[in-house]
Amino acid sequence: MYDFLESAGDPDDHGWQDSANCLGVDPDLFFPERGASTREAKEVCRGCVVRGECLEFALQNGEKFGIWGGLSERERRRIRRQRAQAARSVVGA
Repeated sequence: MYDFLESAGDPDDHGWQDSANCLGVDPDLFFPERGASTREAKEVCRGCVVRGECLEFALQNGEKFGIWGGLSERERRRIRRQRAQAARSVVGA
């Protein structure tokens, strides 16, 4: 589903932030008001070489707000749910 996740490095190594497309971009762009468009923020993320690391960082740290790795909180919540279901099916197998 999210192919860029497979190329993600260690999200605990925060050096990835130095290579992010969003470096120097107004952070408010990534934290739009409720109901506002996320298109511009996601466009900054598109093609970013550290998109996977950014997303993993947000997933592992429970980021509840903003666009991380090109995904909204709703999209990240879906990934967390899928991972939890996969983990439960492995444990139950």
